[in-house]
Amino acid sequence: MVEQTKKKKIILIGDSLDSGGAEKVHAILSNYFQESNFEVFNCIFLDKVSYKYSGSLLNLAKIQHSNSVLQKWKRFSVLKNYFKANSFDIVIDFRMRTSTVQELLLSELIFPNNTFYTIHSAILNYYLPENSFLAKITYNSRKVVSVSKAVQQIVNQRYNFENSFQIYNPIDFKEIQQLQNEFKVNEPKYIVAAGRMNDTIKQFDQLIECYSKSILPQKGIKLVFLGDGGNKNKLQTLTEQLGLSTLIEFKGFVANPFPYYKEALFTVLSSKNEGFPNVLIESLSTQTPVVAFDCFSGPNEIIEHEINGLLVDNQNFEALTEAMNKMIENVDLYQKCKLNSKESVRKFDIQIIGQLWQKLFKNVVS
Repeated sequence: MVEQTKKKKIILIGDSLDSGGAEKVHAILSNYFQESNFEVFNCIFLDKVSYKYSGSLLNLAKIQHSNSVLQKWKRFSVLKNYFKANSFDIVIDFRMRTSTVQELLLSELIFPNNTFYTIHSAILNYYLPENSFLAKITYNSRKVVSVSKAVQQIVNQRYNFENSFQIYNPIDFKEIQQLQNEFKVNEPKYIVAAGRMNDTIKQFDQLIECYSKSILPQKGIKLVFLGDGGNKNKLQTLTEQLGLSTLIEFKGFVANPFPYYKEALFTVLSSKNEGFPNVLIESLSTQTPVVAFDCFSGPNEIIEHEINGLLVDNQNFEALTEAMNKMIENVDLYQKCKLNSKESVRKFDIQIIGQLWQKLFKNVVS
């Protein structure tokens, strides 16, 4: 009788499984690892779940009902016992890690050496302490995985960790091809922008201004926003002030954005900075080209200028308006970008990215 190989236990830890880029990567990888014969566990700190995931789920938010010291300690104890009971072979942490004390305690008392800390933004203090000494104490014996080459470069320059790696965010091509046909978007010609509206990083207000100065409104081409957040009302007020209420639509959070990407003329990204913007690779996967600032970081690792989209001089809003116009006026260029879109991002398919993760495990997990 052939003895079956014991499944490796992997736990994926996130802030939530809802609405964000890192959260989506968490969900996609959980599905991949389940299909790849891992025993998959998930842990989240916020009670928000909208993405399809695989494996069991420890929802710590259901334990903590306040921010009292007692409740925090209870949650910490539950997590510690959970790790002790399961003896995980691999841990991947997708969370934002802004509390230095909390992360030091997790690192020293709960997380094993085979922990992979992911960094999903060019704003490193979302994930690592500014103090390099504290960062070394917490993370140097673990593995740090950046989502773009540019992010990895600044991590290496600032911290010089012993175990620094880079793996891009994945997309699930097979699932996207199904989801993009799930419903028909009842809109005339439009472009799309997507992201959270909780801060100023996406610069949606500036994008609205650029759109208002472009040729798109006079041609009846709408601007459709996918996403929600605290700044939504301000953006709607700006739209009204510019007299564009009939041409700019706010769809809120959309669980399946792919039909919107598929039927858009192009997707536009106006961010101050990124990590590795999922919105670009998701749009391109539906054969829809993109226009984006060459901001730090990610767009220039996705976009080949005038091949699958347009890279715009970083933070040059006049140039962003011109690029939007160019996509409408230069039909040959547009068709070229559209034709190349899907194939340009096949390298980010989960089957390829997942294998890179497994190769990393094989090479560095003790």
